[in-house]
Amino acid sequence: MTDLFGAAGLDKEAPRPLADRLRPQRLAEVVGQDHLVGPNGALTRLLRSGSVGSLIFWGPPGTGKTTVARLLAGETKLVFEPMSAIFSGVADLKKAFETARGRRAAGQGTLLFVDEIHRFNRAQLDAFLPVMEDGTITLVGATTENPSFSLNAALLSRARVMTFKALDEEAIQKLLARAEEIEGKPLPLDAEARLSLVRMADGDGRASLTLAEEIWRAAGEGEMFDTAKLQDIVQRRAPIYDKAQDGHYNLISALHKTIRGSDPDAALYYLARMLDAGEDPLFLARRLVRMAVEDIGLADPQALVVANAAKEAYDFLGTPEGELALAQAVIYLATAPKSNATYVAFKAASRAAKEAGSLMPPMTILNAPTRFMKNEGYGAGYAYDHDEPDAFSGQDYWPEKLGRQHFYEPVERGFEREIRKRLEWWEKLRAERRR
Repeated sequence: MTDLFGAAGLDKEAPRPLADRLRPQRLAEVVGQDHLVGPNGALTRLLRSGSVGSLIFWGPPGTGKTTVARLLAGETKLVFEPMSAIFSGVADLKKAFETARGRRAAGQGTLLFVDEIHRFNRAQLDAFLPVMEDGTITLVGATTENPSFSLNAALLSRARVMTFKALDEEAIQKLLARAEEIEGKPLPLDAEARLSLVRMADGDGRASLTLAEEIWRAAGEGEMFDTAKLQDIVQRRAPIYDKAQDGHYNLISALHKTIRGSDPDAALYYLARMLDAGEDPLFLARRLVRMAVEDIGLADPQALVVANAAKEAYDFLGTPEGELALAQAVIYLATAPKSNATYVAFKAASRAAKEAGSLMPPMTILNAPTRFMKNEGYGAGYAYDHDEPDAFSGQDYWPEKLGRQHFYEPVERGFEREIRKRLEWWEKLRAERRR
């Protein structure tokens, strides 16, 4: 029935979303991706060379991945065959490959577009390899997930990754201007509300047009909306943030590095971004504890205390009051003196422990709970440090086969400056008592 209606042209009369009506008809009309489809863009250069090959389109939603794939098929005279990994399985793949083989035998190529390609498992992804290699299909896969993690190496070695960027303010404004031209009327928004709408789109062109449709539907004759009214009408679009994927890892990385880099304002910004996106505050609290020991350590021993206290405060208060405790901890950690000496020392000690094997400590420091062990020399010659001058014996605690090692190197910052002085003093006493 659908084909009959389509053949009669009745489908053209059906209501179509604004985003569909504004879909570009040429690559040059795609906004926000000049690095790909501009005069010197990566895709433009491939088209000029006459050899496109298989591609992976990686980028946020609403940035034009499907549209560019469709237009690419037209530019290369290939049949556009769309498929979604969400709704397709092995049987669908086999059918698509057989159809493509039939076209190829008749002299016609196929551009197989697979949306959400990261949803396929390894076996399904491997099924693409032979038909990519023998030219049965030109694969264009679209994904919102980092291909390095979501796709296997064999597929990536046969396809070039093209990165789509979230649309900037200028690109969103161009889309809205096109929408106004098609609708034949301006958006009923004042200048500030229009900018607010652009920000709400969060780099997603499709979302900006969907929001524009909502505004036109809500507007009465001659009505003009300010920012407050706009937010009432469209509510607020959730930030692009997947707590299990790239958005999550990108922002926690940004938070960690801004704290390490002693920028409290940037750190507060990324903390607020993650909380606003629905991140689990206790996950953030655990990461703050890790930062306290990894990047501050003994340069400020209070950092760990503050981070733990913030976690306890959030547990006790909950949202939203407890979030202020996390913010306080973020500021404290960002403004604390930094040292990774503990982190580096522990890694070095762990490596030495693994490489040296099960070496016995020196007999001097072993307990002798039985007469036999005492007769064997366990604990013989042990010097009780509290009975020694300066409460320091300077004896050798290292396994004989390993010898004395040096792992911990305190920095000249914060409290570690004092620790360094102590270590230097003990080293001086140790050298004197070895004479």
